Amino acid sequence: MQASARHNVLVDVLVPDLTTSSRVNRLAVDAVLVLGFALFVAFTAQIAIRIPTTTVPITGQTFGVLLAGGALGSRRGGLSMLVYMLIGMVGVPVFAPGSPLVEGQNLHFILPWSGSDGWVWSMTSGGYIVGFVLAAYLVGLLAERGWDRRSAVPLAMLLGNLLIYAVGLPWLAVHIANNPGVYDFIGGSNVLDKTLKGGLYPFIGGDALKLLVAAMVLPGAWVLVDRLKGRPPRS
Repeated sequence: MQASARHNVLVDVLVPDLTTSSRVNRLAVDAVLVLGFALFVAFTAQIAIRIPTTTVPITGQTFGVLLAGGALGSRRGGLSMLVYMLIGMVGVPVFAPGSPLVEGQNLHFILPWSGSDGWVWSMTSGGYIVGFVLAAYLVGLLAERGWDRRSAVPLAMLLGNLLIYAVGLPWLAVHIANNPGVYDFIGGSNVLDKTLKGGLYPFIGGDALKLLVAAMVLPGAWVLVDRLKGRPPRS
């Protein structure tokens, strides 16, 4: 029973008196945090590299998603990514830039804003966006078990990243199999080969780097908070 006890996540200690505030105040603060991290992921989506051999660009979103889950916890983290997805589906250009990213460019860094929008089920990258919701929830759930402030944090981030692929890759495979234009665009000998070449292999290095940075930021933030509050370091 003790192992499953909920720990405070980072925002619980950064936002003063969050747990003792009135219900209305808590809901208001939660709404700001959820929307804030949704916009943060939209911002990271604008750091993007177009790969000529795939319809899915490399972006900074994974970093934002994992950080959202770890900092907000399961409920708020998952909800923030759901809000992000819904914002893009109602026409606000918060998703990664389309292909080409910016006319004549393969690298896009924030400005000019070049986001895209649309129904996730019509996008080859839509599965990754759905995976963001599940990954943020999972990383948040693990953070509530204390995984955000000890040596297990890289494993929590890795599990969250794998969950994104677990949804994104089959989703991409369906689009490849049912869209001749996508099938012809992505190199490979069959649907599985094209899915791995278009949705996995090009992203392993970048995702490993983003995972590492996220795994450093979260425990580092806890160290800073503990020092500011005069508490002993957490193990």
